[in-house]
Amino acid sequence: MLKHADIWSAIDALAHDNGLTASALARRAGLDPTTFNKSKRITREGKPRWPSTESVAKVLEATGASLTDLVGYMEGGAKAAAPHLPLIGFAQAGDRGFFDDAGYPVGGAWDEIPFPEVGDVHAYALEVSGDSMEPLFRDGDRVIVSPVASVRRGDRVVVRTMEGEVMVKQLTRQSAKRIELASINPAHQGRSFATEEIAWIARILWASQ
Repeated sequence: MLKHADIWSAIDALAHDNGLTASALARRAGLDPTTFNKSKRITREGKPRWPSTESVAKVLEATGASLTDLVGYMEGGAKAAAPHLPLIGFAQAGDRGFFDDAGYPVGGAWDEIPFPEVGDVHAYALEVSGDSMEPLFRDGDRVIVSPVASVRRGDRVVVRTMEGEVMVKQLTRQSAKRIELASINPAHQGRSFATEEIAWIARILWASQ
């Protein structure tokens, strides 16, 4: 029986064996670069989304692989590709087109980095810029962010305001009306916002330093 995970693993493995990321494979096949993004494989409701037969046919044509080859990948005939996460620059995070209203990454103009499975198909890496988050996070560090992880007091979070300002802070208090944030760098002041001023908050799961 064909499983949802098998077909996506096969596409990832096919991309890997052609020296491509899933996004690059989609571009080579003439598809939208986001066609095979992990965020497209599960719906917001948590239901599996399958690649279309047209997409699969275009991928096979672009790589010169046969349907038999694809079946071989699904049966474990090739090494699975390492999972990749979208890598979004800190400046890009404030632009339109990189996130939807709920803080999920969208589009396809980002780079990708290999990273172990984090249990959230919508997770992404955010590259820090500037010194406002020192000494914990320095310029060039990458933080792994989960839009679906629950956020609690004391968590380090990425926050985007309705005006497009993006910041990394520590959540100190969240009520129905206000959100209080402490600065990671003691040289910078904390921030306080009315709830309606915040577009979304996402928890930082991990950081590379």
